Amino acid sequence: MRADRVFAYGAAAGLLGDLLLGDPRRGHPVAVFGRAAGAVERLLWRDNRGRGALHTAVCAGGAVAMGAVAARSVRRSPVASVALTGLATWAVVGGTSLGREARVIAQALHRGDVEAARARLPHLCGRDPQALDADGIARAVVESVAENTSDAVVGALVWGALGGVPGLVGFRAVNTLDAMVGHKSARYRRYGWASARLDDVAGWPGARLTAVLAAVAGGSPRGAVRAWRADAAKHPSPNAGPVEASFAGALGVRLGGTLSYGGRIEHRPVLNGEGRAVEVGDIERAVRLSRRVSWLALGVSVAARRIVKGRTP
Repeated sequence: MRADRVFAYGAAAGLLGDLLLGDPRRGHPVAVFGRAAGAVERLLWRDNRGRGALHTAVCAGGAVAMGAVAARSVRRSPVASVALTGLATWAVVGGTSLGREARVIAQALHRGDVEAARARLPHLCGRDPQALDADGIARAVVESVAENTSDAVVGALVWGALGGVPGLVGFRAVNTLDAMVGHKSARYRRYGWASARLDDVAGWPGARLTAVLAAVAGGSPRGAVRAWRADAAKHPSPNAGPVEASFAGALGVRLGGTLSYGGRIEHRPVLNGEGRAVEVGDIERAVRLSRRVSWLALGVSVAARRIVKGRTP
């Protein structure tokens, strides 16, 4: 069986598995990787970029190498190759869990239980929930759904199309390392620099594809493109900017503004200033848009894999 068909069947099965099953409650491969990366950090940590770069190379390189070994070990069996691709895809994508967490918060807000929504928000993003009212929580959820559509689904599919199983697991490893050490705290400002920069590079193609597909699948393609062109570059993240701006335009809402991370206040530019303020009902609209973007990304990735591999068996 050709490599492009292996990826097509496996990635579709993995995405369907995520839709039906979501993430496992225990023993998730990403959590296992996170514990291993934490152990490496305890051995290597010093307050300098060199040690951080070594940490990134060991953890991300190790994940890619394990993926390559696994793929090579089953390459003679089409059924095993499809199964491995499906398992890897299911392990690295997280669209269903993303949607579930967003909906739990939306349900709490619909009930008027802001405290319950605040308690649940850290499951979805790193904002300080106590600094947010109901509208602020809804906006944070929509922004998180937009950004994580790229990080948790589309980016992985793009790298799977380019690199097969090693690409899938490598992207997820890089993304996880960025979440662990890539933020600008006193401990990780230098040590996490390499992980943050590598995540920016790895996330670039998936973020642009997510922005394009949000414009295609959203309710206002023209609004999405306009917001992307006008506001994406204002965002401090080179990858979250296009995604959040395109989602904002597609949904007709305003994103960005003042927010708080770990007690640090940030004043981010407003994305799609012509839109209205986010409402609780927009969370469900964002989740549905995320789902449409994810399945469209599968189609684009399968087509890209066919182009990359051509007729190679």
